[in-house]
Amino acid sequence: MAPDDMTIKLASRGQPGPPPSRTTPGCRHYDRVMSLPLDTRVAVVTGASSGIGEATARTLAGQGFHVVLGARRLDRLEAIAAEIGGTALELDVTDEDSVDAFCAVLPRVDVLVNNAGGAKGLAPVMDADLDDWRWMWETNVLGTLRVTKALLPKLIASGDGLIVTVTSVAAFTAYDNGAGYTSAKHAQAVLHRTLRGELLGKPVRLTEIAPGAVETEFSLVRFDGDAERAAKVYEGITPLIAEDIAEIVGFVASRPPHVNLDQIIVKPRDQADTGRFHRTTG
Repeated sequence: MAPDDMTIKLASRGQPGPPPSRTTPGCRHYDRVMSLPLDTRVAVVTGASSGIGEATARTLAGQGFHVVLGARRLDRLEAIAAEIGGTALELDVTDEDSVDAFCAVLPRVDVLVNNAGGAKGLAPVMDADLDDWRWMWETNVLGTLRVTKALLPKLIASGDGLIVTVTSVAAFTAYDNGAGYTSAKHAQAVLHRTLRGELLGKPVRLTEIAPGAVETEFSLVRFDGDAERAAKVYEGITPLIAEDIAEIVGFVASRPPHVNLDQIIVKPRDQADTGRFHRTTG
């Protein structure tokens, strides 16, 4: 581990050390974050380089939050951050050092949106690809755990923290060939719901948002870039779009401190369940 990386890991755990280096990966905009006025409300959005994450970052910025955007595609993050007046920091939620570096440079956090996640593959358990399963669990479950655990002290210290975790309707059901994704989303959702009790009495609210079919890069990633196969997922329906979910996040974030919206399930009108749709043709 490089010296600068070690410095950030120490600082993130409350141990003494000099400030993170501006040359450390993920800390290019350290000065911008640290120079924010003390009363600036800060919202952190993971998986913010596209889709629901990007739309959420734009929505929260419009509500007056300084948004810290985290994802692996830093060039894309920087373009969005420049448009909304936010801060782009490289983040890989599957890598503990990356998470530690990201979280260490944040002076305060009022809102955390756990949005990083995704699916890979669609296969029966008998043919399960362990690499795909490992990626889904690392991203959806352990990624949510890493970031949430690291930022909880700052969320509590804010006096009115909010954790929004974007799960899925897949967290409530099971379907053929989808065990890798549904099991990961079940686990992510249980992690989030457990915090509701563990943080009772602390100044932190928790909301789980479980979307149905949202037309983003989700299916493109799931099917390894097969655009034709991804398009068929939304064929004949009017799916949700990223902004639909972002508006809900914004609504949750605008509630007064005593109001906790525990769980919000949102699906297109054309969708009854994970595999049950009303599709039109022609």
